[in-house]
Amino acid sequence: MGALQILIADDHDLMLRGIRTMIEGHQGWAICAEARTGREAVEKAAELKPDIAVLDISMPDLNGLVAIEKIHKASPKTEVLILSVHHSEQLILEILKAGARGYIVKSDSDRDLVFAIEALARHKPFFTAHATELILRNSATPGRQVTEVPESLRGSLTPREREIVQLLSEGRSSKEVATVLGISVKTAETHRANIMRKLDLHTVSGLVRYAVRNQIIEA
Repeated sequence: MGALQILIADDHDLMLRGIRTMIEGHQGWAICAEARTGREAVEKAAELKPDIAVLDISMPDLNGLVAIEKIHKASPKTEVLILSVHHSEQLILEILKAGARGYIVKSDSDRDLVFAIEALARHKPFFTAHATELILRNSATPGRQVTEVPESLRGSLTPREREIVQLLSEGRSSKEVATVLGISVKTAETHRANIMRKLDLHTVSGLVRYAVRNQIIEA
């Protein structure tokens, strides 16, 4: 068998170097590509079909949650490991719903990254202790699926709406959003209006705060 092919994606050079060092130091593992935006990660996953994709949850242009779903569509056999700065119950549930089977906190990556990749290489899940506790608590509830999202989150944004929130929060105009996503300006504006109504927001600054709070962009 050839080396385990791993795609790594993070917009912070220091973090990217640290991940690279740990992976390159492990026999039988190889980095097939690096990416610094979510969209670039999706494109490289579609092209190279890596065994594992290690993604930062908060990346420019396309956040990790949307990238998970796009990578799975482009390369169904690729296992996805998500890196996050901190724990969030909502985030963990949304990561599960999106289809990632691995989740670790960046501060623990020097301890957990190798174990997580080893587990995913065997097509086994790997989650932090906090996330595992949440999953077990959900699965222990009669009639409730592990990946079920609480009632309060069921009206959350679609993957396309998350893309648009990220682009708008990064300062893109409706015209620029339309160009990036390959849609008409009118469609972009309709999405924007629907998002603002769904989130009960009235200003771009409010949208930015929402994006930061939900780790769609970084502060």
